[in-house]
Amino acid sequence: MAPYDAGTRIALTQPSQKPSPKSAPAGTPTAAGDSSGPPRDLQVFLARLRAAGDLVEVETEVDPDLEIAEIHRRVIAAEGPALLFRRVKGSSFPVATNLFGSKRRVDLAFGPEPERIVRAIAGLPRELLPPTFASLWKNRGLLTSLSRVGLSRRPTGRVTQVAEEPPNLASLPALKTWPRDGGRFLTLGLVHTEHPETAVSNLGVYRMQVFSEREAGMHVQIGKGGGFHLAAAERLGRPL
Repeated sequence: MAPYDAGTRIALTQPSQKPSPKSAPAGTPTAAGDSSGPPRDLQVFLARLRAAGDLVEVETEVDPDLEIAEIHRRVIAAEGPALLFRRVKGSSFPVATNLFGSKRRVDLAFGPEPERIVRAIAGLPRELLPPTFASLWKNRGLLTSLSRVGLSRRPTGRVTQVAEEPPNLASLPALKTWPRDGGRFLTLGLVHTEHPETAVSNLGVYRMQVFSEREAGMHVQIGKGGGFHLAAAERLGRPL
């Protein structure tokens, strides 16, 4: 495969050339926010990467059909920075890739707390069996953290800031990443499903293939939350 001519095909904004608040494109975060903890959203995370010189912004139009994926793969192979494609052919949305392509960026995104909690959970059988008041009190911080895990319902939120009515999946910059792929995919999409009988909800990460403006296929394992919901819907003859 011939080398990708990044020097002539795409225009890059060097990480050190951070745009000022007046000149930044619409939707560009201009402040890294409070850096004492994990970023509260993607905009703050991108701002921190930009401030750290770990984000390259591609200003030239790129194609979601194979081209973005090829650039992405070669940057990963070179252990390069995160990428922000600002002009995606056929879509008004930008595309960010390679956000978690290094341990440093993973740590910057999530902080040490998730790893600490997972390690603590792994030690619970040793700590809490048999359960005693002393062992429960010793692990009260972990138990309190776990009690906060889950979904909450509210009338407004950041997820509602950009909404299309009617919804149009074709407007999203879904990528075709390999020549023999069956179409365009959302590879890390958050998918909310509800059990058709109990209405218990699940929020999972499933690979979604975009078929049309209103239809998508979901790659889900039967032993996952969305898989249980899908199996129940099929048993009842209802759409999920």
